[in-house]
Amino acid sequence: MTFFRQNVAPFLILLVFLFALVAVSARIFLPSDMSGPAPLTGSVSIQNVLMLVKL
Repeated sequence: MTFFRQNVAPFLILLVFLFALVAVSARIFLPSDMSGPAPLTGSVSIQNVLMLVKL
């Protein structure tokens, strides 16, 4: 148990942190139209979602 606590757990935490850092930093290299949130256009409208929530 001490091997896991002293060696494996810190390595996993570091791995998750580095993955998150790379994922967030990758937004710098995306084109400007892809770095924003997705548009809310299409077949799903807010009224349809609200009607489903009321059910």
